[in-house]
Amino acid sequence: MSAVLWPLTGRIAAVLDTANGTDGTETALRLLKVVEEAGEASAAYIGVTGQNPRKGVTHNRHDVAQELCDVIIAAAVALHSFTTAPAAVLDAKLYAAARRLNAQEGNPQ
Repeated sequence: MSAVLWPLTGRIAAVLDTANGTDGTETALRLLKVVEEAGEASAAYIGVTGQNPRKGVTHNRHDVAQELCDVIIAAAVALHSFTTAPAAVLDAKLYAAARRLNAQEGNPQ
């Protein structure tokens, strides 16, 4: 993970906490922001494929990558609403995924 991710998203979460509070509505809106950003990534990919004949090709792979980065940032900001140790929570999840992958590949490490 980027060394900047957790300090910066922590600052973003703190600014949002100060501006909007931390009640259930704010938490829900932070989750919805992740969904919004995922929708933008999906729309960009549709633009890459030219699937919409009315619009044609409107995006490129770089656009999709940028939108996916927005999803990651929004998810990291939202994660701060659910734990005081978001980096540790994500690390644990990544290690669990690695264990499953290793087991699937026949490598028990």
